[in-house]
Amino acid sequence: MARNEKYLVGIDLGSTKVCCVVGEVTDAGKVDILGVGRAASKGVRRGSITNLEGAVEALKAAIEEAETMAGITIDRALVGIAGGHVRGFNSRGVVAVSGREREVTSADIHRVLESARSISLPPDRAIFHVIPQEFMVDDQEGIGDPIGMTGSRLEANVHVVTGSLTAVHNITSCVNRAGIEVTDIVLDQLAVAESVLKPEERELGAALVDIGGGATRVAVFERGAVRHTAVVRTGGEHFTSDIAVGLRTPIQEAEQIKTQYGCALARMVDDDETIGVPSVGGRKARRLSRQILCEILQPRSEELFNLVMEEIERSGYEGALSTGVVLTGGGAQLEGLLEIAEQIFDLPVRRGAPAGIGGLVDLVSSPSCATAVGILLYGAAHRTRRDTMRVPAYLMGRVSARVKGFFTDIFGAGR
Repeated sequence: MARNEKYLVGIDLGSTKVCCVVGEVTDAGKVDILGVGRAASKGVRRGSITNLEGAVEALKAAIEEAETMAGITIDRALVGIAGGHVRGFNSRGVVAVSGREREVTSADIHRVLESARSISLPPDRAIFHVIPQEFMVDDQEGIGDPIGMTGSRLEANVHVVTGSLTAVHNITSCVNRAGIEVTDIVLDQLAVAESVLKPEERELGAALVDIGGGATRVAVFERGAVRHTAVVRTGGEHFTSDIAVGLRTPIQEAEQIKTQYGCALARMVDDDETIGVPSVGGRKARRLSRQILCEILQPRSEELFNLVMEEIERSGYEGALSTGVVLTGGGAQLEGLLEIAEQIFDLPVRRGAPAGIGGLVDLVSSPSCATAVGILLYGAAHRTRRDTMRVPAYLMGRVSARVKGFFTDIFGAGR
């Protein structure tokens, strides 16, 4: 098999599945999907590794499937990161323009971003991303790219993403044990936005709601930049658990019932519809009204979207979502969710699936693949410049020389 230097690989270590996607960047800058591998997740819960050997086993299975389909040997990948340990907040940096002619240079931008990220953090946390929102030169605001402008004072508003060093170390160790070198770590919300959000949604204002297995990830975009990120600790697994308890059926059967018959809005189901429900302990299966299933799923759906709404209100951008809300992730495929979301948000809601790609599109057209595909698209968009993540190399396990060199620049060798 060919080596993979010319390819990009994205890995999504989710709570319910592991997804590995192989893509190639064309001369036109488009990403063609060449291979996809999936495996049931083991040892991952809410974005953190809970059983290293189990997670490695699942990851190896997904990688092997993707390698066979793409006809390459995978030895490096971009990896998504999520979970309750991730925190995002806004910050501002201010510096004096240093050039003799008072013309803003890339060095000034680097300094103002460093100023914005100069915050006190606990020793067990680190900054992963510093995402510029807008720049100000003297009294002029709302500047996207200030290079070449003249002024004496440069300011930057940024969104800073931090997370647990332990969680990152464990994820990297898992990927390394599967024989893969980590080239970048990408926040899931940023990745998903690359694959499902349209340019006008980023610009005019939209909320991205990615319903995963163990949690739901939220991001608010406006004026082309991310303004708020958060994690709500409710996801598809909670819906499955509710079904298992409410219908007294095993978890695996509950997942199948949710996928095949689930509906989050009772009025969308006829009163005479019934479903077969396996029992626990070898007892005889039963037939129950599908309405009962809806009455279990609807309250959890409403709870989830109310929690998301609280996060959006906390961001202060609830009035700026001109284009509405985009639902994605495996959990977003549940029938009736769009209608409930529209009721609670009082905004237009659509279901987002990966777009802007070529190749084996049909294999990744589901919202459940949005993160893995987004990681590829993020990598393609940022491959020509240094990324903004800030994790010390000695805590990262086996990472690429490019990333390790960047870490050394920031933190110093040996620290």
